[in-house]
Amino acid sequence: MRKETCYQVHDISAFKRQLLNWSQQYQEVVWLDSNDYSEKYGSFDAVLAVDALTAVVTDAQNGFQDLREYQKETKDWVFGYLSYDLKNDVEDLSSRNFDGLDFPDLYFFQPKKIISISGDTAIFNYLNMVDDEIETDFNTILELNKAAVIPKSTVDPIRIRMRIFKDEYFKQVNTMLALIHRGDIYEANFCQEFYVEETEIDAFQTYQRLNQISKAPFAAFLKLRDKFLVSASPERYLKKIGSKVLSQPIKGTAPRSLDPNEDENLIRALQKDEKERAENIMIVDLVRNDLSKSALKGSVQVEELCKVYSFEQVHQMISTISAVVSENENPVDILKETFPMGSMTGAPKVSAMKIIEELESFKRGLYSGAVGYFTPTGDFDFNVVIRSILYNATKRYVSFSVGSAITAKAIPEKEYEECLLKAKAMREVLEAATNQ
Repeated sequence: MRKETCYQVHDISAFKRQLLNWSQQYQEVVWLDSNDYSEKYGSFDAVLAVDALTAVVTDAQNGFQDLREYQKETKDWVFGYLSYDLKNDVEDLSSRNFDGLDFPDLYFFQPKKIISISGDTAIFNYLNMVDDEIETDFNTILELNKAAVIPKSTVDPIRIRMRIFKDEYFKQVNTMLALIHRGDIYEANFCQEFYVEETEIDAFQTYQRLNQISKAPFAAFLKLRDKFLVSASPERYLKKIGSKVLSQPIKGTAPRSLDPNEDENLIRALQKDEKERAENIMIVDLVRNDLSKSALKGSVQVEELCKVYSFEQVHQMISTISAVVSENENPVDILKETFPMGSMTGAPKVSAMKIIEELESFKRGLYSGAVGYFTPTGDFDFNVVIRSILYNATKRYVSFSVGSAITAKAIPEKEYEECLLKAKAMREVLEAATNQ
């Protein structure tokens, strides 16, 4: 059982900073923040889950079955992540590429303490065993320094390396294009890793810097003992509200401009870009097919097609697809039937994933997976882990990855430039840590 207590907060921006700072004392932390982005499907502005009572940690084999049992037995809020490599539990696939991060394929925990923010209200939702700490915790959070966190310097300069270089990238993309022209696939998301070895970063400070630059609507900070995710994701994977399920894949990217007229021109150009629209529409068709596996007949609808949204760093083309599911449909099964998300694989999905595994040089792991939560009633909401930095403190390994959709009209040089654009914020944040 849980106890819920609400408090009005005068300065909600300061409270959010203080709240996240307060959370760092715990070994298990999930923070999800909409950054005040106007999002009609949002359940709250931000939510923090800390201090695990129970957890499920597993690898790809039987991962969804383990999660199904855990979610059913717990019948409570659970927060965590699904890694991309759970594809091996969904299909007859494998992941044999290099893995420098060594994250488990699946990790969910039942938090003792949940604090969500809606408007100017902070809602404390604590398990009964700790509900006598609500008032003390609220006052402690308020007393923390309200000033913005000043980033710390790292001990050594960060040297960011590429897992593959430009010539190798072109070679692999051209191989993928040959397979597309041959008819093996229509589209595939090809990704590359940037990494730093033998280094230490302050993941909390890194999140503060990245979030300040990006202000993404599906931002996340995850701490599971020595493993960290710092995410400025602009994309929702899948959300369930009652009997409604919706997905919002992103395909199509353009840079921002400081000049308002030029910025507007970039939006119009993206809206009319045939290649970008073709990428998006292919993934919409894939998502419609995925959702139809659990949806009631005739209920799958495209609510928005190829709509351009503007973020701090880039413009993005986003579609919204919804469906209605039966009350008896298991929430974990809905995720399994749509996983991994089409925007990070390609079409046809299984063929694209096989080709991705052959041509990419690293194990994706949590990158292009999902972070989110289940409610006690079986609703859920998950982002797509992109525009993110991953860190294993024990292995002293930092990684961020970017990718783009390769279609028949793809030009390798432009795809490479798109990857560099997407990598810009993560690179700036990590390099800035050595210049304080």
